[in-house]
Amino acid sequence: MSDGSSTDALVGILRREVAGLAPGARLPSSRDLIARHGVGPVTVSRAIAQLAAEGLVVTRPGSGTFVAVRRSRPGSQAPDTSWQAVALAGRPQAPGGDPGAESGAEPGAEPGGTDDTSATAPAGTISLAGGYLHENLQPVRALGAALARAARRPDAWRRAPAVGLAPLRAILARQAGPGVRPEDVLVTGGGQGALSMLFRAIAAPDSPVLVESPTYPGALAAARAAGLRPVPVPIDEDGLRPDLLADAFAMTGARLLYCQPTFHNPTGTVLPPDRRRQIVDVARAAGAFLIEDDFARHLGHGRPVPPPLVADDRDGTVVHLTSLTKPASPSLRIGALIARGPVMGRLRGMRLVDDFFVARPLQEAAVELLSTPAWDRHLRTLGTALGERCAVLSGALAQDLPDWVPVRVPAGGLHLWLRLPEPLADGAVADAARVAGVAVNAGRRYFPAEPPAAHLRLGFAAAADQADLVEAVRRLAAAVVR
Repeated sequence: MSDGSSTDALVGILRREVAGLAPGARLPSSRDLIARHGVGPVTVSRAIAQLAAEGLVVTRPGSGTFVAVRRSRPGSQAPDTSWQAVALAGRPQAPGGDPGAESGAEPGAEPGGTDDTSATAPAGTISLAGGYLHENLQPVRALGAALARAARRPDAWRRAPAVGLAPLRAILARQAGPGVRPEDVLVTGGGQGALSMLFRAIAAPDSPVLVESPTYPGALAAARAAGLRPVPVPIDEDGLRPDLLADAFAMTGARLLYCQPTFHNPTGTVLPPDRRRQIVDVARAAGAFLIEDDFARHLGHGRPVPPPLVADDRDGTVVHLTSLTKPASPSLRIGALIARGPVMGRLRGMRLVDDFFVARPLQEAAVELLSTPAWDRHLRTLGTALGERCAVLSGALAQDLPDWVPVRVPAGGLHLWLRLPEPLADGAVADAARVAGVAVNAGRRYFPAEPPAAHLRLGFAAAADQADLVEAVRRLAAAVVR
């Protein structure tokens, strides 16, 4: 009998034996199989390898061969993934692991701290959730033209430098202020990944990180995924309070602060000039880094926007984070970190570990977009449109839900932050809104600890038009009355 036929015969015999054994049962040793079936060691080795390739057995060097956990055949029944509970034991669960927990389909929206609601919202739902522009607010033509020009460049598909293309770094440095050099800029794949990299690069696991309360849930998710402990610092009508910030640094020994000084998400607050200086001074005195999330710099409603904190920082206290996804498109995954000193070296090293570099065609497209007059025209048009939408949503609330008073009508950003009247609960309101065909963000997920009251975040940028904003409020009012 040939080696091939001997192997096939032994495989058939062992398949039948394995079918009658329980998962985890140990098969006879190779020596026993050789003696029992009168075959050579090569035949036994090939037969075991075939069974392992079919997923019927697992081999453990030094221990033997064992019956594998049986997998369902495609289409026969629901897959059995229970084995993963053992394989994942000891690994911390990533925050926001439930894809419906913050999607707009469930109270809170934003899965894992992100802003995507389109994948789960039923047809006909008006989105007052999420944090991206509706397509009709995006510079679609300018984006397409920029990408086409970038693709025609002869070096478009060459490997990009790990720190980013020099022209793009120069543009982003110029936008941040006269004190920022291109060498201070690290191009990233959007803002969320950069935030995750920052938390992992700067702070050791189990360290405290100070955050505004409330704050962006994506920052809380990224901090917790990095093993950090978010510590809330309350804000008031002018934003983060420097006195409480100093107390928090002293009490916790934290060496990291995450904040959004301009058009804070979710409240829309802009730190006034005196506080901007104070919080940098407090962080510097504590020997701490300050992460400035400047996601909304291009989202002002036609009014001047204060310069970023990093523009006046000379000691490397501020690490600045910006992104093009908010003012352009969620698929323009281009962001930047601006940092000075040894921390930049650490961030560059982490870039090489994480993803090497951002795709060159996308960076080239960003250079093309930001270098044309179309970008400035888009920002002016966008600012006017966002201001009008904010006013329409505020007016509709005043008419149909007068008790739902915004904490402020912001001068920029994409959202209104509401404190709900008692006894309404944000989760119950979000549930009722979903049934009525409106996606909203329940406020509880914006607090790193217990929320002081029930809140909602209502966005005015993800809906198709102003009429949808009015209709959404009408549906909300009808749902709550019911």
